[in-house]
Amino acid sequence: MTATAATTLATGTWTIDPTHTEVGFVARHLMVSKVRGSFADVSGTVEVAEQLGDSTASVSIRTASVSTGTADRDAHLRGEDFFDSEAFPEMTFVSTSFDGATLTGDLTIKGVTKPVSLDVEFTGVATDPWGNEKAAFEAEGELNRTDWGLTWNAALERGGVLVSEKITLVIDVQLAKQA
Repeated sequence: MTATAATTLATGTWTIDPTHTEVGFVARHLMVSKVRGSFADVSGTVEVAEQLGDSTASVSIRTASVSTGTADRDAHLRGEDFFDSEAFPEMTFVSTSFDGATLTGDLTIKGVTKPVSLDVEFTGVATDPWGNEKAAFEAEGELNRTDWGLTWNAALERGGVLVSEKITLVIDVQLAKQA
């Protein structure tokens, strides 16, 4: 969010529109290419305060909804080596601060909670053809997956590893204003 958001975004509760939201990630594969994935089952709210810096966000993501376009890889990600979706069906993000451009919060994966900062860009407010007020944001940040116990990897014959530790989060969110 930027200063522009403060002048155009109505205070109150906004909910994530899951059909127009993508929570995605990018990881290096074989140290040379990128694998992209996303989570289909995302829910949450943003409480927009009078003072934009006092606004809060709370998000829940079903780990079993991970999709990279490859069934075997998705099954591996849902398994114990990564998200362990059976034991830990959700990951959550709860904001702790917002300075107008950076949203910081606690990300919990597999029962481990660590702080994460996301660069946020407010992309606008619009009213849909049915009279519903919508707002959109883009956010991006980096994390080290091993900080959350996602440590599985395989050494490569020529050096390096199969999956990067650094993960880039790429998020596009559409919110719906609640009455």
